[in-house]
Amino acid sequence: MQRAVFLDRDGVINEEMGYINHLSRFRLLPGSAAAIARLNQQGLKVVVATNQSGVARKYFPASLIDQVHDLMIELLRQQGAAVDAIYVCQHAPDEGCPCRKPRPGLLLQAAQELGIDLGRSYVVGDRYNDIQLAANVGAQGILVLTGYGRGELENYQGERRAEPDYIAADLTEAVEWILRDPARHG
Repeated sequence: MQRAVFLDRDGVINEEMGYINHLSRFRLLPGSAAAIARLNQQGLKVVVATNQSGVARKYFPASLIDQVHDLMIELLRQQGAAVDAIYVCQHAPDEGCPCRKPRPGLLLQAAQELGIDLGRSYVVGDRYNDIQLAANVGAQGILVLTGYGRGELENYQGERRAEPDYIAADLTEAVEWILRDPARHG
């Protein structure tokens, strides 16, 4: 069983734009490709887990998610980085879907399909939902202050059931912490 780093997409890998309803709105955050490349070099699986309810809300077609992910993969590849898999929940929050974060469905599916030990893995996100997801699967949760992260920290810290194991300025700092984590070497 392998360790993995699960990354939220919007606000962690790319700029938070609200709903990305056109390819022109997708922009990698500075340093995110280099941070992912460092994880690749260390042999950690990198998995994107993202809620994309814009499909259920009819803001854009499901095909646009595939186009955005194709663009993301290409932009990362150009900078020497890669993701091992992408898992998407396209359901609206009120649909009760078991894969919508913070429910564990996406990570449970990834663990089964990719041979991942969730208890020795990490979840990096800019929302407390990502931190709760980490707690729900026994992973370590890292809140980044990009995207919605700073607002989430200032407005909701202490009000949620799960608190982050680490708070990082951005994905680069989160990856540095992961690579220094003594539990990673156990």
